[in-house]
Amino acid sequence: MMDTPSEPRLPHMPFTLDEAQSLGVTRDRLRGSNFAGSGYGLYRPAAWEFTLSEAARALCAATPGAWISHTTAAQLHGLILPPWLQHETELHVSKPRKLPETRRKGITGHTLLAFDDEVEAVDGLRISTRARTWLDMARILPLPNLVCMSDQLIRIPRTVFEGRGEPYTTTVSLGSMMARHKNLQGIVRAREALGLMRVGSDSGPETLLRLAMLDAGLPEPGLQLSLWPTPNAPSADLGYRRRRIAIQYDGRTHDDPFQAKSDRRRDDAFRKAGWTVLVFNSEDLAEGYDGAVRRIKAALRHAWTDPSVVAGFATGS
Repeated sequence: MMDTPSEPRLPHMPFTLDEAQSLGVTRDRLRGSNFAGSGYGLYRPAAWEFTLSEAARALCAATPGAWISHTTAAQLHGLILPPWLQHETELHVSKPRKLPETRRKGITGHTLLAFDDEVEAVDGLRISTRARTWLDMARILPLPNLVCMSDQLIRIPRTVFEGRGEPYTTTVSLGSMMARHKNLQGIVRAREALGLMRVGSDSGPETLLRLAMLDAGLPEPGLQLSLWPTPNAPSADLGYRRRRIAIQYDGRTHDDPFQAKSDRRRDDAFRKAGWTVLVFNSEDLAEGYDGAVRRIKAALRHAWTDPSVVAGFATGS
């Protein structure tokens, strides 16, 4: 819509009725074909293309005292979600019991108890913290997907790549938060995830591979195994140091020619040091890692009968 010079200029994103009226825009004009209602007190330009952050910000403005939560918060925080939730456009908003119930098309409202340190303001948007979002998602996500998110929250970041040196949270902090909400829906699954999360997983597929190994009765693997105790040494995503088995998950980023060359050097270094190297990819993930588990089991059986590995056990290497 092209406003005339005498007409107010509305935002080119969702806006509240109060924002429109403060600009002198009448309800009649908002009912025109240039705008669409998104629920009581919330409007958007008819030609507006959905942007999650803008929609969430407008929803918060239209619902004082509430905060963005659940799947919407997970998407905005960049948390690991299963494919069927990664692009969900339903907006999730939570509020304390004292506020009226949220009823708008395309919006799922939740009535929750949240402590002050479980909700934060990010660029003017009230949103549940990553840790509280994880707890809320415990009632929605299957256990393996919840553990993927768990591992993402507690992993030690690489400062040079991520601009932060501390994890988003810790298992101790998550346990303390859970103790506040003993009757929350999903708390049992959250407790299960707390027992399965591990520091060291760099991606969801790595976590799912570890869980598949545990489900198959395999020994728990180590994570981020460095070949040598020196900085920048080649490392394995998972593996068994004493049995000299290195396990790698190479995702899409590993298709880059430069990265692929680096991966070959990494794997060659392990092989030259006498390790068995197993590399898995998205095809293995798609089949639930059934074939991967069989290959790992075979490598473990071989390790038990390999004289060089047995000798290594004797020397403690």
